[in-house]
Amino acid sequence: MQPLPLGNDSVLTSPVFLLTGLPGLEHIHVWISIPICSMYLTAFVGNCIILFIIRTEQTLHEPMYYFLSMLALSDLGLSSTTLPTMLSVFWFNYRAIHFDVCLVQMYFIHTFSIVESAVLLAMAFDRFVAIREPLRYASILTNSVVTKIGMGLTIRAVLLVFPASFLLKRLQYHAVNILSYSFCLHQDIIRVALSDRRVSSIYGLLVVLSSMALDSLLLVLSYIMILKTVLSITSKEQRSKALNTCISHICAVLIFYIPMIGLSMIHRFAKNASPIAHILMANIYLLVPPLMNPIVYSVKTKQIRRQIIRKLHKKPDVTT
Repeated sequence: MQPLPLGNDSVLTSPVFLLTGLPGLEHIHVWISIPICSMYLTAFVGNCIILFIIRTEQTLHEPMYYFLSMLALSDLGLSSTTLPTMLSVFWFNYRAIHFDVCLVQMYFIHTFSIVESAVLLAMAFDRFVAIREPLRYASILTNSVVTKIGMGLTIRAVLLVFPASFLLKRLQYHAVNILSYSFCLHQDIIRVALSDRRVSSIYGLLVVLSSMALDSLLLVLSYIMILKTVLSITSKEQRSKALNTCISHICAVLIFYIPMIGLSMIHRFAKNASPIAHILMANIYLLVPPLMNPIVYSVKTKQIRRQIIRKLHKKPDVTT
């Protein structure tokens, strides 16, 4: 496609983006959509169950489960944001998306991703307090403190991503632009820009460094402190019990960060790899955490598992 002149109004005011499914596999997109839809449906149902159990069970009204609710909400937001365009591509082969709609989707994808990263950090802090100060746990992480943490991490994500959208809005594009995925990501939109994109690229890097990179560093430091605290416990049984309370969270951290690191590594060191590899890794990054988090917490967290089983086996009241 030949670049359109920058003076063309269609370049400046109404660019259109074409989303991409799996190149070369368009004839089986409908079949590919079956596991994708199954993953989304499982993620949606699983996270809704987690929220319902925590909402209705009074014994779970504790900081740990409040943070788990925030994680489930961010997973639901991430799933709901990416699903519409993926289905439009895989079901109907409808690839066109207006620039403003693309920006909105990009905004919510990155916002929910940053929120999820921050929630995982907050959950690490929660585990540290629970292990280090078990007797003061309830007095340190009060409902007011948990609410402030939730509001703070949400406001941080909202404010960090908004300027990125504004900077992208100021760039110039072709009338028609082909993106690499079936959803809109910041780095992908920058790639097709015609005008100078250095400011947008630098700001995008700053957002990553001040959110996910910082969160991951603090997560590592948190677990170093948790490990030091656990090793200082004299009873072997108590050490094992303390570590067991962190297993679900460690799994959630790995599920979130491993695909993200894999996607970054492919972009940086495997630029000549098949486009399908890039697309699959991006899909894993957005699909797997919302799918696996409720499964992990349902299986590994005894209180959640017990309440789910109790709800499933609860006999309905019979009126005579």
